[in-house]
Amino acid sequence: MSQLQGLIAVMRDARKLLALPANDFTWSSWKDQQAALAEMDEHINTLERGSVPNVSVLFLPTGPIQEVSVSSGWGEEFLRVAERFDREIAKVTQPRV
Repeated sequence: MSQLQGLIAVMRDARKLLALPANDFTWSSWKDQQAALAEMDEHINTLERGSVPNVSVLFLPTGPIQEVSVSSGWGEEFLRVAERFDREIAKVTQPRV
């Protein structure tokens, strides 16, 4: 579980950004903010139970978080969170040599 803490922290930070007031979800796959936050909460809960859900698509270029970030004015913050995500997901998904 401790190896998942970094990934959980990244997911929580992404959730905080998605929870900002006045976010624009028009171009994302989410219907609205409530749907986005519910999905993030589900993924965070899965991680807290010790499993790694398939969340990489959320952080891809033109993925739903980036779409919200660009249309809502926090694209630079998204890039920083996405870089952290890439590092943390690699720690828990890449085989150790």
